[in-house]
Order: sequence, then C-alpha cells, then structure tokens
Amino acid sequence: MLHDEFGPEYVITVHDSYVGMEGFLLIDNTALGPGKGGIRMTPDVSAEEVFRLARTMTWKNALAGIPFGGAKAGIVWKGGSEDRKKEFVQAFARKIKLFTPRLYIAGPDVNTGEREMEWFVEATGNWRSATGKPANLCMKIFGRPGEKCGIPHEFGSTGFGVAHAAAVTAKFIGLDLKNARVAIEGFGNVGSFAFQHLHQMGARIVAVSDSKGAIYNEKGLDYDKLSAVKSQGMSVRDYPDGSALSHDDIFGLDVDMLIPASVTDVITDANKHTIRARVIVEGANISMQERIEEELTARGILVVPDIIANAGGVISSYAEYRGYNPKRMFDMVARKITSATAQVLNESRKEGRSPRVIALALAQQKVKDAMARKRAK
Repeated sequence: MLHDEFGPEYVITVHDSYVGMEGFLLIDNTALGPGKGGIRMTPDVSAEEVFRLARTMTWKNALAGIPFGGAKAGIVWKGGSEDRKKEFVQAFARKIKLFTPRLYIAGPDVNTGEREMEWFVEATGNWRSATGKPANLCMKIFGRPGEKCGIPHEFGSTGFGVAHAAAVTAKFIGLDLKNARVAIEGFGNVGSFAFQHLHQMGARIVAVSDSKGAIYNEKGLDYDKLSAVKSQGMSVRDYPDGSALSHDDIFGLDVDMLIPASVTDVITDANKHTIRARVIVEGANISMQERIEEELTARGILVVPDIIANAGGVISSYAEYRGYNPKRMFDMVARKITSATAQVLNESRKEGRSPRVIALALAQQKVKDAMARKRAK
C-alpha cells in the first residue's frame, strides 16, 4: 500500500467475532476537512482496494471545492438476510464510531444505500456520521414535521453529474450531444441516472450493460422500457427491442462516448484494445488503472477522469451535510461539475497534457496548500 506525503493518515481493520464481521476504514487525508467516502460491501473487498478509493476521494473532494478530505470503507459481505446485513453494518459502525464524524463521514457505495446509512447512524447515534440517508430521516436542528432532510443516493446525484460532465465534454470536442451515440456500462445508481439525464439532454443511448450482459440498438434505447425490464428482476439483455450482447461487448462498440458506470477496473488489458469510442467519461470510481488510461490517451481517446466526472455524489453529500434541500443540491452539482470539467479540459488542451494529469495537479496543489495551513496553526 502506498504511503506518501498525502497519506494515508489512518488504516483501520476491524473485526467483530460475535457476528463475524470484518471491515476496513482508510482515512487518507483530512487537510481540507473530515474524510468523506462511502462504504462498499462485497465478498472480496480489501484494504488495498479501499485505499485506492480513499485516495481518489481525496482528489475528488479537492477538485469539487468542498471542505471534505478523502476516505473510504469496506465490509466483507458474502451475502445473507436483511437482518444479518444490518448486524454487519451496525457492528462496523460501532467499531469506527470513535472516528465519526470528526475524521470520517460515511455514505453509500456498492451494495449500500439509504437503508444502510440509516442503520449506520442509528448505531453511531450521530445524524452527521453519514450522508445518503432516507429523505424522511431528519436531524433535530433541521427537523420539522413532514420536512425532508436526508438526500438519498437514490436521488441520482452522481449520474446527474456524469451527464453534465459528458455534456461539457461533447461541447469541448465539437460533438453535438443531440447526435451523440452513447454506451453506458452499468445500469445501477450511476448508469441509470446518467442515461436518464443524457436522454433528456437529447443524447442517443445505443447500448447499456449490467453484470449479465448488454443490449444494443443503433436507433437508441427507451429509458422507461429498460427500467421496467430491470424492475422485474431481469437483465438489460431481456430488453425486447435490440441485440443482446455479452457484457464485455459494450467496450468494443463504435460509439462517440463510452461511460463506464459500475465497479472498479472494468477496462482492463483484456478489453482495452477493443475500445473505439472517441471519449470515455468515467462514471465509476477507478474504471481502469492509470497506465491503461495513459495508453488510451496516447491512442487519441479523450478520457474524462472519475475525480471530475463522478463527483456529483460527494457534492450531494456535502449539500446534505449542510442541510440543503434537493433543488439546491442539484444546482450545486451542475455548477461545480460543469466548472471543474471545463477548467480541466481547457487546461489540458492548453498545456498538452492529459485531463487526469491536469486534474491531479490541481487537486494536489489544493491539498498541499491546506496541509501547509494546517501545519502553520
């Protein structure tokens, strides 16, 4: 695991022998504020994976211009009943309670959502220890009868931000978004909302995938029909009007824009050579290793990195933390994502360096300045 001038500050492994829970908390850097990052629950989550995600959050929060540092958490979850999942989440929450919310604020991630965040804050006893809570879960200082205080991950702020990053990118390369052919890898909380908002902007979503396969229609897919298929527990492959493909086939489609929007490391050495998209907008965290991103950039593919494109979720988290309503949150996401994407792309063109190199340089300087101020106190 990398240790450098930025962190990590805390690497915590926790275990609850009573329920059999094992988990990890990585607080990377708190110079700008408490570490912010979601909790993922997967069978093979590791401290190394959680660290990579925590470092990404450090840069993402800095670029978004919000007073959060970087962190991430993971719980080893091999599946089970709702009651057992609640036991795991609350056991983890109690183990790391010491760090929340002064040094760590939780949020949704893979296999966690508003329900799990409610369980988390129940166990810590602190409303501010997590964001992404149910809309009707209110803090006493905000709460009035009928008021909505939580901003659930299911509001789709990450996918909303991805759509805005894609729109800025299309304009940057001279692509008419209304004629753009878009493929979205993943149809969960990020991919489904990116689809919805890009469709509203006029883009043609020609392909979507999930873990079981992909569906392709050159004329475009219908969001409502696809959502109905998924709501019935079926795969996107079961969409009635299109060509069913394997999951990996989506990477090789001839499209203008590819949006990986599922899990970590989906673009690999095995499929990187098949990519024909002009632009990749990283809707998911760490869609590929940086060396692969560099190879694609060298081939002339414009890659908009995750630390810009999918920051909508953490911006939403900050809005909830401050007690903003959903409308104010969405306005903030649109403003910040649009500004950051435009700044990075313009400086990338001006300096002849990749968007990730530019974005990292900007983020690192912000964190270094904050660290210097902290030391000077």
